[in-house]
Amino acid sequence: MALNIADLFEHAVDVAPEKPAVQVGDRKITYAELESESNKLAHFLAAEGIGAGDHVGLYAKNSIEHVIALMAVLKIRAVGVNVNYRYVAGELDYIFDNADLKGLVFDRVYADLVAEVSPKHQQLTTFVGLPDPIDVDDDSDVTRFGGVMLAEAVAGQSDARDFGERSPDDLHIIYTGGTTGYPKGVMWRHEDFWRVLGGGIDFMTGEPLEEYDQSKKALQDSLVTFPLSPLMHGGAQASLLMHLFAGQNTILEPKFDPVRTWEVVDREGVQMLFMTGDAMARPLIEAYEAGNYSGQTLFAISSSAAIFSKAIKERWMAKFPNAVFTDSVGSSETGFQGTGLQDASALSTDGPVVGIPATTVILDDDNNLLDPVKDVGKVGRTARSGNVPVGYYKDPEKSAKTFIEIDGVRYSIPGDLARIEEGNRITLLGRGSNCVNTGGEKVFPEEVEMAIKGHPSVYDVLVVGLPDEKYGQTVAAVVQPREGQKVELEELRTFLRAHLSGYKLPRVLTIVDEIPRNATGKAQYPAAKDLALSAQQAGTAQSLDSTTTTDGAHA
Repeated sequence: MALNIADLFEHAVDVAPEKPAVQVGDRKITYAELESESNKLAHFLAAEGIGAGDHVGLYAKNSIEHVIALMAVLKIRAVGVNVNYRYVAGELDYIFDNADLKGLVFDRVYADLVAEVSPKHQQLTTFVGLPDPIDVDDDSDVTRFGGVMLAEAVAGQSDARDFGERSPDDLHIIYTGGTTGYPKGVMWRHEDFWRVLGGGIDFMTGEPLEEYDQSKKALQDSLVTFPLSPLMHGGAQASLLMHLFAGQNTILEPKFDPVRTWEVVDREGVQMLFMTGDAMARPLIEAYEAGNYSGQTLFAISSSAAIFSKAIKERWMAKFPNAVFTDSVGSSETGFQGTGLQDASALSTDGPVVGIPATTVILDDDNNLLDPVKDVGKVGRTARSGNVPVGYYKDPEKSAKTFIEIDGVRYSIPGDLARIEEGNRITLLGRGSNCVNTGGEKVFPEEVEMAIKGHPSVYDVLVVGLPDEKYGQTVAAVVQPREGQKVELEELRTFLRAHLSGYKLPRVLTIVDEIPRNATGKAQYPAAKDLALSAQQAGTAQSLDSTTTTDGAHA
């Protein structure tokens, strides 16, 4: 058994070639067409010298072409690297280098950034441009750095499936944020990725599947699934692959738009909706309540990667009483760690409450396993054994801290805190680090602090997350100005735009006389958050109105 991602997709192609596979807008592509087009691009990449183990960046919004590119990379046993399309030049420069990219598939609209950054990376020699799914008339020149457009790349290429045998040990890498603000590449064996992120284990029962179990479902009527997040994030990519393995029809949109979402749901009869907590759930339910939509084809509504609050869940459940609501928890380092069916009569205000499989445990501060029966009510860190990643790419130090052996068992410990509940359940309380989760995007304080400290009027700064109705959390900066200097939020944001993506920019600024630190200079983040909250409540903080300000932060 190969238990390789490309093989699992091909099994579904063989069972149901004429079924719809992916749809974006009015355009649909069948499994046979997706197979043919990805084979052509795979042959082009191979002719360019890209092969097993080589890294190819996927720098694109959601589109059919993005899916074609992902499958083409997998088919030749290369490694697809997800690249955040909101990155500015400095961030792209880091990931092009850290990920050792040899090839890049990118939306044409980003050609200027590629032209600026790519000359610094001599190993990056193959470039394939995709038509932009939003700016369809963009005609940026991709030839200036040796690029070709997708249509030219696949012209005359064979669509044969003749790529040779693959291995379950092939690597699949998901880049995720790190505690220093720099993304880390989580290395998964294909089989392990499938088991915990691609449906290779039944999420509700914990039973492992056999290689052809998912493709057999392709003989059944298709489910219409709609993951709303961008494929540049591991969760959306996993959702897409899981449904491709089972012969389902996946709808994608290049940009989140709540009104458009309901139009698609009603037009296409969407049955399963996947979203990112309140950042999507709130505008969606507000658009539904304000509009004239049905949406009653939805029978499964799932949230992951961010807080889906009690108040917003209640509004959803009132409008969709016959749908099943689930909260799923996990990370790029663990895969899905638990899924919980949400009961309208018993919603938690602390965090998602989920049942956990036997492979998920809770550890105390000394890495001792807590007892799920005797230690009900205790808080610890989640850890997963079994199918876990190989480690972080080119980072043995961080790998050693996250992937730990305890009593002969290897665990992945991403740092999430959880409270043990009755009935083999946990309440997820959040990441133990100071990570700010704004609309599903991870923002790491140290990175933002370093950028802010480059401002000539800033003496010291700490960055924290504050509650936000729209995005779950908002980025807040607590700043100590240099003596005699002033710092204004709008001017600071303008300064930072050259260094940070829009979603990382602070939306709240609190000015203090002195940053809270201990005697050794260690940051006191809880004290900084208290200062920011107090200033916000007193009306002395500078802040932006998230309903009227548009900075591309969560486009």
